[in-house]
Amino acid sequence: MQQLEIKIKYQHLRMDELSDEERRLVEAAIKATDNSYANYSHFNVGAAILLGDGSVVIGANQENAVFPLGLCAERTAIFASQAQRPDQPILKLAVAARNANGLTQLPVSPCGSCRQVILEMEERYKQPIRILLYGTDGVYAIDSIRDLLPLCFVDGSMR
Repeated sequence: MQQLEIKIKYQHLRMDELSDEERRLVEAAIKATDNSYANYSHFNVGAAILLGDGSVVIGANQENAVFPLGLCAERTAIFASQAQRPDQPILKLAVAARNANGLTQLPVSPCGSCRQVILEMEERYKQPIRILLYGTDGVYAIDSIRDLLPLCFVDGSMR
């Protein structure tokens, strides 16, 4: 038997260490938490996507009394960008969350379904998406969803 190890790479940055562009994107994700409909979990998540043409598309989680029918902030932003601007690649994605105590101290990470959708966008546009996960203690910067989704399943896996 061979035991293998998977390592991921990410940066832990302060807001003032981000570029102006990335700081504005994170701020858009924070503001997008106001658009969340989270009457059940009271956990408001916002996402902001930077497209290749410089435009920003936001998303927010949307809940429903029948929980599986809700949708995460990351996917609402991605699906909106694909519906409105499918010719534009997604370059960066920022995510922020708040609960009853305010913005979360630690960054929140995309769920498995969102990770798979982000992976599909990387595959579609043939380039990595930089992911910025905001928390009041700092921002995790990940250069590709593959660092959060090792041993991933893509179209090529079926061949």
